[in-house]
Amino acid sequence: MPAATSSEDPGEAIVAAWRAESARLVGALTRMTRDVELAEDLAQDALVAALEQWPAAGVPANPGAWLMTTAKRRGIDHFRRADVLRRKVAELGHAGQGGEAAMADLDAQVDHIEDDVLRLIFLTCHPALSAETRAALTLRLVGGLTTAEIARGFLASETAMGQRISRAKRTLSEARAEFELPTGAERTRRLDDVMAVIYLIFNEGYTATTGTDWMRPDLSNEAMRLARMLAALAPDEPEVLGLQALLEIQGSRMAARLDESGAPVLLEAQDRTRWDPLLIGRGIAALRRAEQLAARGKPVGKYFLQASIAAQHARAQRAEDTDWRRIAALYDVLAGAAPGPVVEVNRAVAHGRAFGPDAGLAVLEALDPEALGASPLVPSVRGDLLERAGRHEQASRSFTEAAARTRNESERALLHRRAQRNLERVPGPG
Repeated sequence: MPAATSSEDPGEAIVAAWRAESARLVGALTRMTRDVELAEDLAQDALVAALEQWPAAGVPANPGAWLMTTAKRRGIDHFRRADVLRRKVAELGHAGQGGEAAMADLDAQVDHIEDDVLRLIFLTCHPALSAETRAALTLRLVGGLTTAEIARGFLASETAMGQRISRAKRTLSEARAEFELPTGAERTRRLDDVMAVIYLIFNEGYTATTGTDWMRPDLSNEAMRLARMLAALAPDEPEVLGLQALLEIQGSRMAARLDESGAPVLLEAQDRTRWDPLLIGRGIAALRRAEQLAARGKPVGKYFLQASIAAQHARAQRAEDTDWRRIAALYDVLAGAAPGPVVEVNRAVAHGRAFGPDAGLAVLEALDPEALGASPLVPSVRGDLLERAGRHEQASRSFTEAAARTRNESERALLHRRAQRNLERVPGPG
């Protein structure tokens, strides 16, 4: 094991090492043991050992290798104990059936770190799990977040989230989920599920469904990290690069989405000097790589198209410089490639900006009014388009309806302000 050094703060080093190495650790241990719950227990044992030993002995020169070696030793001890127990039970029961399970040879295993992480991501997004459960398990096993952190992100109690994660691991065990990369059509479908989960995590952080805060940046930041990881593991998939580009570019706006008092600031009113140029640069670079792959015939889809739309906003130095006609055209393509009510609502916004509010309202009116259920999205966009058309009384009613629908307090306050502002602009009698 590498020699220790005391040049780092042990507490900070442990947190950094765990965040950086936990996915590789759990992935490798899952491959070795074929048991995701046991793998996580062994990884946690190694973390506890670090908490106990590093403050006294110093931080190892290679923290990741130290954690892996410690976890593998705990795994070997576990299988040895299990093997002894099986032998004793067999002897006591006079079981001459043979066929004792061989102890896993963890020391003989060769680490395939990148593949292990990719396998782990695919495993956490197994079709036997619901979308929200996949998201929670992905954050736990791949993101390295604690149960408490995940619970805060999704506004659940720590106990309830712990039970959900435990049930998910049992479900994978009962489904005999294979820790192997799926192939062919199954791999394509599962990759879509993986990207959908990462996007779900990002969106829940970017615009929180419920609660007092409009955003939960920790969730969005973790989703961006997962998207970068997935893009590094699948660098020839333009949709994966498109997802990374989309999240990086959208994530670049987070600092500008709240004013000094913490109130939400909509896209066109944001101070673009507060957009993060590093995230924009990374996003544009990922999009260019995806474009190069697409030029060679690799198929693209909704994430690539949405990233292309986000890039149009990123390239406009001022809101009035935005090429809304180009964005409307991209939304038209997206509506054909990945039709859905959310796309249609966003297409209505784009057409409203590009061709006037009546054009946007026409797109919105063609949408099934029940398509998004009780979501505030449709009435809030309708209110925006009506406001731009100078139909302030109707706009106020739409914003009020949207405010009644949202479960997020910051969004509700914003919608009420817009409703009141339009009401004040309604001409009086005579």
